[in-house]
Amino acid sequence: MYFQLNRGWQCQFLEADLKTPLPRQLTFTDPAKIVEMAQRGGALRDLAARQALDYGIELGRGSVYLSLTEEQYLSLRTPATRRPRP
Repeated sequence: MYFQLNRGWQCQFLEADLKTPLPRQLTFTDPAKIVEMAQRGGALRDLAARQALDYGIELGRGSVYLSLTEEQYLSLRTPATRRPRP
């Protein structure tokens, strides 16, 4: 997962080749959501990984390797559907 601060925290996900983007992209206003996603994805395996994530957030850009379940991976492979405005 790559993230950067640009009118919110934009998160993009890549395939294992680190070149092919997955269709789902997320945007958050709170960097705590990035930390939560990293925890759920198994990226914070030790103190050094957590410090690297915190440093990336401080810089305004960074990345982490996620270990996703099959369900999580399939969710990212499915493009987000936009809800029609009322």
